[in-house]
Amino acid sequence: MALAGTLLTGLLGFRAAGAAAEVMIPTIVLPDTTSTQFVANPVVQPLPQVGAGTGTGTDAEAQLAAARQAGTLDALVDAQPTEADLSSEMRCLAGAIYFEARGESLEGQLAVGRVVVNRSKSGRFPASYCGVVYQPSQFSFVRGRSMPAVRTASQDWREAMAIARIADQGSWSSEAPNALYFHAARVSPNWRLTRLARVDNHVFYR
Repeated sequence: MALAGTLLTGLLGFRAAGAAAEVMIPTIVLPDTTSTQFVANPVVQPLPQVGAGTGTGTDAEAQLAAARQAGTLDALVDAQPTEADLSSEMRCLAGAIYFEARGESLEGQLAVGRVVVNRSKSGRFPASYCGVVYQPSQFSFVRGRSMPAVRTASQDWREAMAIARIADQGSWSSEAPNALYFHAARVSPNWRLTRLARVDNHVFYR
């Protein structure tokens, strides 16, 4: 199934089976049967640029080494740790991937995850993964300051955790590099942004 300032206020909010999402400025965790969406309301917030990643230097080096050896994104995902012990920041990132792109290709999930990472580093959005995900009117699956529950035993969640680690470390390139926004491919908002790519069910912009 299927991540993401005031450009279009209250424009669109569509989500299909956890895969479609609109990111203007616009995802921890819903039952698999819940449909989610993004609200396309870009918001510009000058915030302190604080690093959001939680991995250590050793972790980063290990991931980069794994990336060089893997050769494919699938192999790199398989090389990620399988334990579910994530920091709160990484759970926010994995949750966004899970709710916005679960069921999509690994490339599609990574593109969504990198939007959250890119925003946290842009200086235009909150400077942490949880800040980006919980920013008002951005991710429709978020309710106030909480997420629905995730099916932590599912393959979708295991993939989301692995992709979150890869997105956080930047150990594999996204097919929509530097993207800050995305929306479901089935809608056509009139955004005055630079279109970067369509990856699976989402169109990404800078």
